[in-house]
Amino acid sequence: MLAQGYARTYRANAVLTASPGQLVLMLYDGALKALAIAIDAFAKPPEDFQRIEIIHTQLIKAQAIIHELQGGLNFEAGGEFAHSMNRLYDYHNRRLFEANLRKQIEPVIEVERLIRELRDAWAEMLCKQGAETGGERLHSVA
Repeated sequence: MLAQGYARTYRANAVLTASPGQLVLMLYDGALKALAIAIDAFAKPPEDFQRIEIIHTQLIKAQAIIHELQGGLNFEAGGEFAHSMNRLYDYHNRRLFEANLRKQIEPVIEVERLIRELRDAWAEMLCKQGAETGGERLHSVA
């Protein structure tokens, strides 16, 4: 129990001290974690009634994270790229809504792949940016 409290405090401090770029990476990691839990729940036997609740809860969590990413888009500075990302996040949320409604794993796997690509590209950009500015360290709290 005490270890959980320390972990929670560590995560809270990591969020409070993270750069905006690191916060985006943390959001991507959180969405990927929620999608992984949902995908694992799809593999449970249909008689396991908790699987539906787990799938629902984790897909809602992933959608909330995607909404947070979407809300952080800067359309003034980002121009057409920000608008493209907005449409992509809309697509992610639509697919997860469909997956949750129909309890289908395929859209979840698709969105997980797309978010992983975004996350990896974002992490690479942060590493390059950190190398240019003196080696900023990345922290993962997923």
